[in-house]
Amino acid sequence: MRPRDDEGIAEGLEVRRAVFGPELVERNYLEANEFQRPVQDWIAGAVWADVWTREGLDRRTRSLVTLAMLTALNRPVEFATHLRGALANGCTVTDIQELLLHTAPYCGAPAVLAAFRQAEPVLAEAGALAPPTPSTMAEAGDGAGS
Repeated sequence: MRPRDDEGIAEGLEVRRAVFGPELVERNYLEANEFQRPVQDWIAGAVWADVWTREGLDRRTRSLVTLAMLTALNRPVEFATHLRGALANGCTVTDIQELLLHTAPYCGAPAVLAAFRQAEPVLAEAGALAPPTPSTMAEAGDGAGS
């Protein structure tokens, strides 16, 4: 991984702030220690400046693609973070639900169930869904039988 220039890093951080808000950038990038800084520079430059600013796909579409990939990879922490960004980029609850349903035959039930479980509290926190109740959480169970 080659070092990034300051201009590319700054551009990437600007896009990242627009998608996730300044709090996440502050926490993940600006508070990175010396050990973590090279990977944070790479993410800011290569991912956010080089990829997310390309023409061809708008941010909403990029968010949906990213959510599909994170569902397939079963990465719940990153999925929740990018779900918040997807909402900021104009994705709706219906978009998210349909995306997850569409990924089911390709990713498998366990990955999709995990994504649905991760999505519900994030969507509720954003005011896009009613908060999950103990009864709905009990109905969801532990995923057995998927």
